[in-house]
Amino acid sequence: MNKILENFIPAAHIIADTFGQDCEVVIHDLSTPQNSVVYTVNSHVTGREVGQSFDHLITHVLLSQNYTNNYSSNYYFTTGDNRLIKSSTSLICNKDGKVIGALCINFDTSKTSNAINWLMESLPNSNLLPSLNNDSNQDYIQLSSDHITEIADDLIAKIIGDKQVDEMKREDKVNIVNFMDSKGIFLIKGAIDKVADKLGISKVTVYSYLDEIKDKTKDK
Repeated sequence: MNKILENFIPAAHIIADTFGQDCEVVIHDLSTPQNSVVYTVNSHVTGREVGQSFDHLITHVLLSQNYTNNYSSNYYFTTGDNRLIKSSTSLICNKDGKVIGALCINFDTSKTSNAINWLMESLPNSNLLPSLNNDSNQDYIQLSSDHITEIADDLIAKIIGDKQVDEMKREDKVNIVNFMDSKGIFLIKGAIDKVADKLGISKVTVYSYLDEIKDKTKDK
């Protein structure tokens, strides 16, 4: 593990110990985007495992209106089994200020939600409580700052890696575009042009790959 990221392991444990078994802490190494998870505590909360990739870095952190000073706090997402997770992410920089990783805190709100629901059932106007799940209301910033663009450019470069694009098969390029799309890379302004350039294909070809990916998803 990168030595800088390794220094955050004690912080991960003290956060998890403070908030208990419902609090998961994950450390990401963004030099390996496809396998960014390098350390977890209480991984049962969302099932995060070492070797997995990031999920919400683009959509809920970099493009969030709450993103400032290299962190985004108190955003929500829903797990596959419909549990509401309250999350915060802080990016980790090296001595040169370059983003190299991320520290993510995921808190399962199920016990809190159940307690609130139980209390509200005993009140006459239980519909006065607003929904805790604002995942569908997540606001995205379409115009990216230079800082966000720099992080995205680095992710694109790391995802493609040192592969010889001239020797890559079409299927391999489609898979790379699919991964980037699933992680929200193309929500960032200018990303499609940069990916097209890096892969040695046209912007139109990238769009055709995305259409192909969407069609395959519909057929499943």
